[in-house]
Amino acid sequence: MAARPSRPRRLQRVEEVSAGGIVLDRAAPDASAALIGRVDKRGRMLWSLPKGHLESGESFLDAAIREVEEETGIHGSPVGELGTIDYWFVADGSRIHKTVHHYLLVAESGSLSDTDVEVDEVAWVPLAEAAERLAYADEKALVARVAGLLG
Repeated sequence: MAARPSRPRRLQRVEEVSAGGIVLDRAAPDASAALIGRVDKRGRMLWSLPKGHLESGESFLDAAIREVEEETGIHGSPVGELGTIDYWFVADGSRIHKTVHHYLLVAESGSLSDTDVEVDEVAWVPLAEAAERLAYADEKALVARVAGLLG
């Protein structure tokens, strides 16, 4: 009797929530945004918006302000909510559904720094060029919303 083929193992579904955003050097249409770069497994620099997991009891906005500062060195004050992105990926044997809440911030203090271990490079990029530099389409769409929040 032939052995039955085994069923593929179902991946465990995990829900993750993060927050982050776009921090500008000033509240103006010709401002620059702080973007973070990470080198992927293929050695390519992928530019994205700073973001990270919420800590216990932390609001989305508080997490966004903290994560932006940790990953860029810039402490920002909130201007408004940019929107929410959600996506799926597989890691460590789990299928992860990640939801990220993004905010628009304006720099209050600090200086650009890539000292965070999760970041390989940080750069001020003119807002008009930020969407071109970003690696992910959903984040590019958030850049288009900035002008509406600046008034």
